[in-house]
Amino acid sequence: MPESHGDPGPQELVMTLLGTYVSPRESRHVWSGGLVGVLAGLGFSDGAARIALARLARRDLLARHKAGRLVHYSLTRRTIALLEDGDRRIFSFGRREREVGEWTVLWQSIPESRRQARERLVRRLRFLGFGPVQDGTWIAPHDREAEVLTLLAELDVSEHAGLMLGKPSAGLDVRRFAGRAWDLDGLAARYDAFVRDFGGYSGDLPDAEAFGVRTWLTHTFRAFPSLDPELPVGLVPAPPSRAAAVELFHDLYQALAPAAQRHFDEVTEP
Repeated sequence: MPESHGDPGPQELVMTLLGTYVSPRESRHVWSGGLVGVLAGLGFSDGAARIALARLARRDLLARHKAGRLVHYSLTRRTIALLEDGDRRIFSFGRREREVGEWTVLWQSIPESRRQARERLVRRLRFLGFGPVQDGTWIAPHDREAEVLTLLAELDVSEHAGLMLGKPSAGLDVRRFAGRAWDLDGLAARYDAFVRDFGGYSGDLPDAEAFGVRTWLTHTFRAFPSLDPELPVGLVPAPPSRAAAVELFHDLYQALAPAAQRHFDEVTEP
């Protein structure tokens, strides 16, 4: 288990598995016992795996189907939309240098009675590259107006939020200010660890090993859009290992795909 992956919960890992190996997303049903077996191979107990699947179903992220004695899961419309949005963000992340432009400032005062909506908003803001500067106030170093307006409307919390576009003052120490919203030193260390953990692998691995490496590779890389705001290089230098990490991810993701998919399909077939 690579050092750089952190300590994921089984629900998070199930979402990585579904986004990476379930195709076509609209119609495929996956055997629950197979998903439990896959998670067992990644270090989770049967009980933890089954609890994770049940909780994802309660959150409307999985749909449960029963055929005789077998239980299968399929992706809900909400999950498909989340995965497609995640694909766009993940596979475009770090592919071009960001230019200096307008920043987005969001402030919200969502009441405690709408706590679930507030938590979903925070998760999506992080995935869009926002960082918190104080309670209820978030910034992103790019124009995220369209995405945020769509998100606020989807969660029905527009009346509890404000949005503004602007530029940081030329007299501001942007590196120091950004360090309040994002852990830039920790981010650089995570990129270093990612390159160190996965840099020694090639596409020539047995199916089960290819599956394990590709799954942790994808799960680890998925975190970077939530951690790295992609600050304009004209204001703050990019993390030294980011370019190497992005290239490594794309190369290994493609190289390991056939063998990893074979293993997933074999294990999840009743």
